[in-house]
Amino acid sequence: MQGFNKYYPPDYDPDKHQSLNAYRGKHALGDRARKLDKGILITRFELPFNIWCGTCNNHIGMGVRYNAEKKKVGAYYSTPIYSFRCKCHLCDGWFEIQTDPKNTRYVVVSGARQKDEDWDPEENGGFAIHDTEGKAGPADPLAALEKTTEAQNHVAKVQIPRIEALQGVSDHYNNDPYTLSSMVRKRFRAEKKIEAQKRADDDTIKGKYGLPEELKLVEDDAEAKHQARDEWARARMDYETERNSKRPRLSISSSPGSQSRSTLDPVSSLKARILDNTRRSSTLATKRKPPDRKVLIK
Repeated sequence: MQGFNKYYPPDYDPDKHQSLNAYRGKHALGDRARKLDKGILITRFELPFNIWCGTCNNHIGMGVRYNAEKKKVGAYYSTPIYSFRCKCHLCDGWFEIQTDPKNTRYVVVSGARQKDEDWDPEENGGFAIHDTEGKAGPADPLAALEKTTEAQNHVAKVQIPRIEALQGVSDHYNNDPYTLSSMVRKRFRAEKKIEAQKRADDDTIKGKYGLPEELKLVEDDAEAKHQARDEWARARMDYETERNSKRPRLSISSSPGSQSRSTLDPVSSLKARILDNTRRSSTLATKRKPPDRKVLIK
């Protein structure tokens, strides 16, 4: 693992040397700052376009990187202008490129020649990049007067009434802000009390019937009551119909020699059957012969 600790020699004095670079007499940027006393900093520079070297007349492609000498040569308002002086890698010649903040581009100053690769849309039947409407034709004074008259009519008939209406609305709502604010706050307090009461009533109903807390109850009005009553009546009718369809039909069996009785309701039929069974049991018990006493004694 690479160590990141620094060695401090015995004669190092932090108050005197301030840093290890000052103790060794070196700059923090190392060899890049060897010309810093002249205002030059060695930096990595990449060519922004294709050029021809002015010394060897060789082509150098866009994107080639050099260790350039960077320095400030001026300013455009508050934006500094920097110069990059590079040495050609194909010969011993030097060329210099500067920034152009006014036109947001780079400019070759000396030692090289820029390759012209700009495409002019005007030469190819188009318009200029910043002029999408093309060249305006000769000004027509009558057309200009007509546009001016239409603009004045639009201002007088549309814009001025609109501004006056907006001003009237603004005056209406800002004439007495204290009174309007009091009315709004009073209405808000009343609605807040009603909402709190409604919430308390809903919580009471939910706690009474064990309803979930996230259930939202409808407002208790005449329409809701009428709808709930109709729904309850319909459910009750469906329940009665289903129960009557599943209810067994009990009939009382008639005794021999007697006429068949009409079908009664289930409760009366059940009572009749129980009484009939009890009567039969008692009749069988009286007809049964008692056991012989001699047999019991043996």
